[in-house]
Amino acid sequence: MPDTSHPLHVERNTQALLQDMLTELNQLSDGGIGSGHDRLAEQFRQLRDELTRFRLRYKFALDAVTTKIDILREEFEEAHEHSPIEHVRTRLKSPQSLVAKMVKLDLEPTMEAVQASIHDIAGVRIVCPFASDVYWISDMLTSQPDITVLEVEDYIRAPKPNGYRSLHLIITVPVYLSDRTEHIPVELQIRTIAMDFWASVEHQIHYKYEGAVPDGLRDELRDAADTAASLDVTMGRLRGEITEFQH
Repeated sequence: MPDTSHPLHVERNTQALLQDMLTELNQLSDGGIGSGHDRLAEQFRQLRDELTRFRLRYKFALDAVTTKIDILREEFEEAHEHSPIEHVRTRLKSPQSLVAKMVKLDLEPTMEAVQASIHDIAGVRIVCPFASDVYWISDMLTSQPDITVLEVEDYIRAPKPNGYRSLHLIITVPVYLSDRTEHIPVELQIRTIAMDFWASVEHQIHYKYEGAVPDGLRDELRDAADTAASLDVTMGRLRGEITEFQH
C-alpha cells in the first residue's frame, strides 16, 4: 500500500489517489490479496463500516429536514393560493468527497474531527419562485423549536464576486437513534428559480474549464447573474401588483 503521507502522494490528484485507495480497500475487503494481509484488511473493513455508520446519521438528518419541507409544501398547496417551494434536491457527500475534504482541510483521520469541522456533509437545496419566498421559507424552518441555526451566509443581499446569489444556512436537527439523540448539521441552500438556473450553468462551465474560466466568459456569467437578479426583482414587483389588485 502506498505511503499517502509522503509529499509526492499529497501532491497527486486527489481523486486519483482516492481511487487507488478504494480499489485496494475493495481487494482487501474481498480477501483478494492473501492471508498475510488479514489484519490490514480487517482495519480497512472497520474503517469502511465506521464511515458507513457515520454517513447514515447524516442521511437520517436529511430525511428529517425533507419531511419538514414536504409538510410545509403540502400545507401551502392545499391551504393557500401560492406555494413558496418549487422543488427540493438533497445531497449526501460520498466517502470519496469526505476524504478529499479531510485532505484539503488537513484534518485528523477521525470521525470526530470530520463532524466538528465539515458541516456540509448533508445538503438540501430549496428552489423558490420568488426572492421573498427564500426568506419566508428560511423563517418558517428556523423558527421550528427543534432546529438550531449555526451559521447564515446571505449571498442574495451580498452576492459573491462572480454574481452568485443564494441564502446558505447551517442548521442542526435532532436524529433519534436507538441509544441516543444526536444533533446533526445540515446545509440549506435556498434560492430562486432564476438563481438556480444561473448556478447550474455556472457550475457546468466552471467544471468544463477546470476552474480556469476565460475572462470574457467570466464577465458574461457575471452579467447573466445580474440579469437573473433583475428578473427576480421584476417578477416580485409584478406579483405584488397582482396580489394588491386581487385584494
